[in-house]
Parts: sequence; C-alpha cells; structure tokens
Amino acid sequence: MEWQFSYYSPKVAALIEAWPAGVRASFLRIVQTMAVHGPNLGMPHTRAMGGLFEVRAKGREGIGRAFYCTVTGQRIMILHAFIKKTEQTPARELETARARLKQAKT
Repeated sequence: MEWQFSYYSPKVAALIEAWPAGVRASFLRIVQTMAVHGPNLGMPHTRAMGGLFEVRAKGREGIGRAFYCTVTGQRIMILHAFIKKTEQTPARELETARARLKQAKT
C-alpha cells in the first residue's frame, strides 16, 4: 500500500508550486519515492529533526525544504515549505513547522 500525501493548508501547496522548476522537480521525485518506500528515506533526501522530518530538495536554482510528519494510517502531511537562503535552517521556519505539527497531531 502506498503512502498518501496531504498539505497542512492550500497555502503550503502554493508555496511549493511557486518554487523554481528544478527545485520543485527534485521535491516531486523525492515525494514519489516516499510514496512507495515510506517517509524515512534518510540523507540526502530526508532528515529527522526531532519529531519533524524534512524533505531536502535541491536544484540549480537553489535549495527547498519541506517539513512533514506522519499521521494515522499511511499518510504524510506536508506542514511547511520554504526556499533556503542561508546555511542553517532559520529558527522562524522551524517554529512555524513545529506549531503546525502540534495542531496536526491533535
């Protein structure tokens, strides 16, 4: 049985749709692999971040990150997405994802 994906909100889906083509293509390849093999692909595709996981999409145009969690059944919810501009993940982006994780798990 394949894993199913959902977005926290239409805004999260729109953020990913607005990513540059190469970054978005990388994201879609990773998500398709996750649908078959499960949410924990490991580096360099996914990484655990203390209750959260991140998709690590990379293209010529830059780097995209999408935070996700697993929900009941074989469902993966994309909580937050952004284009990475600094080496470290900005604290504000991580806080947004963690706040949405709490709401999604309740």
